[in-house]
Amino acid sequence: MSATLTKEKEILQVKDLQQYFPIKGGVFGRTVNHVKAVDGVNFTIYEGETVSIVGESGCGKSTTGRAILRLDEPTGGEVIFQGTNLLSKSKREMRSIRKDLQVIFQDPFASLNPRRSIGQTLEEAMGILNVVPKANRRSRAIELLEQVGLKEEHIDRYPHEFSGGQRQRIGIARALAVEPKLIICDEAVSALDVSVQAQVLNLLKKLQKEYGLTYLFISHDLGVVRHISDRIIVMYLGKVVEIAEKKSLFDNPRHPYTQALLSAIPEPNRKKKKERIILKGDVPSPIDPPSGCRFHTRCPLATDLCRQSDPELKSLGEGHQAACHYAEAIS
Repeated sequence: MSATLTKEKEILQVKDLQQYFPIKGGVFGRTVNHVKAVDGVNFTIYEGETVSIVGESGCGKSTTGRAILRLDEPTGGEVIFQGTNLLSKSKREMRSIRKDLQVIFQDPFASLNPRRSIGQTLEEAMGILNVVPKANRRSRAIELLEQVGLKEEHIDRYPHEFSGGQRQRIGIARALAVEPKLIICDEAVSALDVSVQAQVLNLLKKLQKEYGLTYLFISHDLGVVRHISDRIIVMYLGKVVEIAEKKSLFDNPRHPYTQALLSAIPEPNRKKKKERIILKGDVPSPIDPPSGCRFHTRCPLATDLCRQSDPELKSLGEGHQAACHYAEAIS
């Protein structure tokens, strides 16, 4: 974490979050099982920091983001935002809270209304939550476009007239339009070219300083995560397996799954050799996850203890946590 962050004020606390999706079957369409997409997730985010969630496809990272926002109604747990449990609020009560909680989606084209100009899209966001007087909305929309690197002349154009990178900038402007405190970036740069990714990441960091924003950044790309994060959460099959500050995680991962993920990052220096850790088998089904540690079916260090007992997320000092029976011995 950056030295400027003091960890004094929590903005978001996630406690035992669960998101189970029912599986229907039989003649009467009864619930016969559940997909345990998120199963007992716990973490805290402090004001002004960027926390990233990483993991393989299907690990539950995007579902966690959607559950926090209540885009999908969580099955259980608590989501405490600025001291308020969001899961105890009605839809009407959530409406006023949504001003402070915004999202930037993966696909910048699908998340924009093709029938509305960019100006109409931005003004609509301001109008729904009434954050800017109607007479000032167009000028505010122009100001937002300029802040994300676009021009005043773009305001009356439509989404199909922009490149992918420009559309994502518009998505960022829309999130900023309601003056949020926390923005969830759900694979916000994964659909963009590498050069454009860097531009958008630098823009997000710049806006964070200007507006005092807090980010929950969801990505599968560890290179991207390394560039933007203060702390990193690693998920596997619906559970958190490691949490650490960026430097600590990259320099000294304490969970075998994290070690395998980091070993897959390409090494730009050809003279520096890196041993690749190849995981055996496939990710188990979240419908019927393994007993004990969920990673034991692919873990090179697995023992009978791992097969029988699910390890808790335990502190290893200096904010580093790992859910592994042998985390203290791993270095």
